[in-house]
Amino acid sequence: MPAYIQARNVRLTFRPPNRAAVIALDAFDMDVQEGEFLSIVGPSGCGKSTFLNVLLGLIKPDSGEVSMRGRKITGPGSERAMVFQEFGLLPWRTVAHNIELGLELKRAAAAKRRHVSERLISLVGLAGFENHYPHELSGGMKQRVGLARALATDPEVLLMDEPFAALDAQTRDLMQVELLRIWREARKTVLFVTHQIDEAIYLSDRVLVMSKRPGRTKKIFEIKLPRPRDYEMRVTPEFNDLKLEIWNTLKDEIVI
Repeated sequence: MPAYIQARNVRLTFRPPNRAAVIALDAFDMDVQEGEFLSIVGPSGCGKSTFLNVLLGLIKPDSGEVSMRGRKITGPGSERAMVFQEFGLLPWRTVAHNIELGLELKRAAAAKRRHVSERLISLVGLAGFENHYPHELSGGMKQRVGLARALATDPEVLLMDEPFAALDAQTRDLMQVELLRIWREARKTVLFVTHQIDEAIYLSDRVLVMSKRPGRTKKIFEIKLPRPRDYEMRVTPEFNDLKLEIWNTLKDEIVI
């Protein structure tokens, strides 16, 4: 029986005009189980974000296959949603109306949109800010809105492309704790791209390490730390042993 999400022998080449072709992914394989939180780490330019766009259906690989529930992914679908590093909120829309955007595009009734946004505003901890505009929010609050907007259409899979990279260190740590809480409640399958090894370990069931470009799966680590996870587990010997092991796998792929 195939995995919930499966990538087999994926190859993707970018061919910019008047420049040499760049092989972004080559012989890339991956399996993801339903409900799993899987993080992808790798050197800059290795194809992490590119693969998320393939999985989202925005980019078609040259060869190989990506499937979900045994069905080949050939384009975008409502069962997959992306949370980007850039908040991407519409400045003229309130928190509630930004969250409702996807439902509005799907022509959902106003009452349903309002019900969904109210539930998600509570879930992501933004009660009382429903009518605020993006310029009135902190970075962490904006990212909560982005996450709620992705959840509003009830996707099966959340693709998260370095969603906390623009946040300061303290806010980033708090958002990691919040993301785990939301993931436990929403029970989505998550693929999370990050450059931070400790972030990947703290959040994930497994961590996939990619090679330098062209990106391949180099090694996958099982994260057997108990859940629920508290912030203090980051200073345990088990956590730091994992961090060192992943770093030793990754460091040879980093080109300075």
